Amino acid sequence: MIVGRRETWTGRLLLVVLMAVTLMPFVSLFVTALHPSGSYPSGLEWPSDPQWGNFVEAFKAARMIELVKSSTLIVLGVVPLSLLLGTLAGFAIGHLRMAGRNLVFLLFVLGLTLPFEGIITPLYYQVRDMGLLNTRWAIILPLIGLFMPFAVFWMRAHFVNMPDELSESARMDGANVWQLFWRIHVPLAMPALSSLAILLFLWTWNQFLLAIVLVDDPLKRTMSGALGAFQGQWGTNMPLLCAGSLLILAPTLVIFLIFQRRFVTALLQGSLKG
Repeated sequence: MIVGRRETWTGRLLLVVLMAVTLMPFVSLFVTALHPSGSYPSGLEWPSDPQWGNFVEAFKAARMIELVKSSTLIVLGVVPLSLLLGTLAGFAIGHLRMAGRNLVFLLFVLGLTLPFEGIITPLYYQVRDMGLLNTRWAIILPLIGLFMPFAVFWMRAHFVNMPDELSESARMDGANVWQLFWRIHVPLAMPALSSLAILLFLWTWNQFLLAIVLVDDPLKRTMSGALGAFQGQWGTNMPLLCAGSLLILAPTLVIFLIFQRRFVTALLQGSLKG
């Protein structure tokens, strides 16, 4: 009994420590952002006169409204199409038992090991030859391709666990493959789809490397990519830079907090299914 209580308290203490370590960088950013513009704060010292106007100044200096618009357009170009293609491929590989599915699935798994940094140079020349440099398509199209391995892997894990009896019953009622997919399996896959959509949104919104390499105009990048230009302009003004960083982080944090329960539920369902 005593041992069990000790393990419980040890686990709780460990969680508190991990939470403190995770939150410390955000607290540091927030405290630094409240110091007078142009100063160099040391440590986590709370300013005597908090400068809340730094957030307004950073919002105007970074042209946040235009950055939000650009990031939204990129997300709308990447996430829906990635979900559609990943779901179709995951259904074909995981549930239809098509010929050569194991080989195709292996290729997608190998794609998970492909780092963005390893293909950025050939990708740059390919996008340049297509005439898409310095456009949002230079971010949208590569991201769709780079997200496919994970999207297919994620959706295949859902469809492979769906009972065959469900599809057989629908076929006996006259449903073809297309109807089977849209009317039976897609509604049942909504937890997996929603959690995948959240992940793709976060990864797209926070995309940095492709944005700064393939797009020169900061107003056509993602918000994280535009942070590079903002840092170059205000790199010596630490409070303003921290305020801008927090404003860029805010949308992703809000999205995660809103949908965290659905996201965690989908992850737990996937772990239980194996």
